[in-house]
Amino acid sequence: MCPVSAILDVDADPFSVHMQMQGQAYRIPVADLKAVLVEDREVHRLLARYTQALAVQQAYTALSNAVHHIDERLARWILMCHDRVDGSDISLTHEFMSIMLAVRRPSVTTALHVLEGKKLIYSERGVVSVRNRAGLEAFARDAYGECEKEYERLIGAVVSQPVT
Repeated sequence: MCPVSAILDVDADPFSVHMQMQGQAYRIPVADLKAVLVEDREVHRLLARYTQALAVQQAYTALSNAVHHIDERLARWILMCHDRVDGSDISLTHEFMSIMLAVRRPSVTTALHVLEGKKLIYSERGVVSVRNRAGLEAFARDAYGECEKEYERLIGAVVSQPVT
């Protein structure tokens, strides 16, 4: 759900919103969302909790960018994408991953080779396939998991991906 500024009752948001992967989304005018929030306290409560979960995710992303090696950060990001798609294939280019991780594109290629060498993923042009999710989680170590626990605590269980 974005922008969270609507939940926080802020009249403007300096960010642009882009869908990063294929999928479905709904778009409604902010004024209509605000009207629903006034009328339905349960919707407001759920979206407020989502806002908190998003803030935690942003904080952990900043922490991960500061303390984790690119290989672990990439594993974390692939896991987060995997959480949000059906199946094991994720449409991602090296260029896009480099933008999301704020590193040079060759660094992503090298990190993908590390993950492939450990048989955690398979990567081909424009697609990353998760081969061993449990292994990928173990490789990511503490870079992945805390945000997901907080989301589950605040929102509830998510439909988990099958463990391979």
